[in-house]
Amino acid sequence: MFKNPEGLEALGGNLYKESANSGAAIQGKVMGKINQGAIEMSNVDLSEEFTEMIVTTRAFQAASKVITTSDELLQEIVNLKR
Repeated sequence: MFKNPEGLEALGGNLYKESANSGAAIQGKVMGKINQGAIEMSNVDLSEEFTEMIVTTRAFQAASKVITTSDELLQEIVNLKR
């Protein structure tokens, strides 16, 4: 833990190092615990998110088809004028 975590110097690759702005690392009592064998629970419902992804993909495909069709229609109109 640092007095000012925002002051850590970024090294890249998700690595940081202590800097004058961050202050020295605070050592002392452990601030967390590790539960062996525990599974991390997230607030994401995978089935719902996957369904939303499919719906979004289908909407994108439909919009793409509309653009392609309108482009073909405009091309036909241009060809009729020639």
